[in-house]
Amino acid sequence: MALGTMLRPWRRGPLRRRSDVAETWLALVTGVLIVVGAPAAGLAAAHTVDAGAAQQPPGRHTVSAVLTEDPPARIGMDASGGLGTRTHATVRWTAADGRTRTGMTTVAPDLRAGDRTSAWLDRHGGLLRDPVTPGRARSGSIAVGTVTATSAGLLLFGAERAGRALLNRRRSAQWEREWAAEDSRWGRPAA
Repeated sequence: MALGTMLRPWRRGPLRRRSDVAETWLALVTGVLIVVGAPAAGLAAAHTVDAGAAQQPPGRHTVSAVLTEDPPARIGMDASGGLGTRTHATVRWTAADGRTRTGMTTVAPDLRAGDRTSAWLDRHGGLLRDPVTPGRARSGSIAVGTVTATSAGLLLFGAERAGRALLNRRRSAQWEREWAAEDSRWGRPAA
């Protein structure tokens, strides 16, 4: 877009209307907010999720556990152990007091009964069923940040479009009034 075209609404002239200037300012402010504000909102949301994930229960620790049964097969799931492909299975571990305990927790789907895995326990020795791992926390914060930034950008864009529609409605009403005044001035009856 040529610089002259961009600066036209700010130039003085007989055809310049206040609604044109308002529309240009609306577009400029919305563009700046989308470029600066939407990513800032996404980063703030991601940092909030990161802070929440960092506040895990105190005293959380891992123990070595053994699967007591094969994890159930999940339909349509890649068994390669990629991100988000964990499943629930029963594991057995030795508690700090020497007793053997069992419980249900998340494990990789490619493990079989008798395989060793890590299980997360809280400070009282209770098994955490779905512990938040650093990888899951990171992917969650990225997802929340991306969705927040995109939503903020779309919301700002929608608000700009609504503002432009209101300005166009006002401009059309003003043109109608001006044409009616000119018609009566030239001797034609107003419709």
